[in-house]
Amino acid sequence: MRLTNYTDYSLRVLIFLALKGSEELSTIQEIADSYNISKNHLMKIIHHLGQLGYVETIRGRNGGIRLAKDPKDINIGKVVYETEEDFHIVGCFKQGEGYCSISPACKLKNALYEALQAFLNVLNGYTLEDFVLNRVELNHLFGNRDV
Repeated sequence: MRLTNYTDYSLRVLIFLALKGSEELSTIQEIADSYNISKNHLMKIIHHLGQLGYVETIRGRNGGIRLAKDPKDINIGKVVYETEEDFHIVGCFKQGEGYCSISPACKLKNALYEALQAFLNVLNGYTLEDFVLNRVELNHLFGNRDV
């Protein structure tokens, strides 16, 4: 199983915002600089995270972005499920595509499906809060030494 950059960056944005807390606003540029990611790419991701209800955008001169939910209420498995474009890890998972001559009797696709479900179930066991428990170390890596 491999996640797209889109999902990877979505998770990174959420981690960054969780470290800031609910009161402090961040900018897309600040996040882009922190991770060395394209600002334009992050704009699309943050817009989508806003549509999903994870991020709140404050417009205006002193605007920015912040988490719209408490980190303990953001399930990582759900975020991955909502940001990945598909989970077709093999061609036969796609309806009508990637037909394989052994597909009707294939045991491999069943095992891969089971593995995919296990992957998602593990992620369902975590919240965003679990990934910022080492807040001091993460803030230090971002250069936020005063936290």
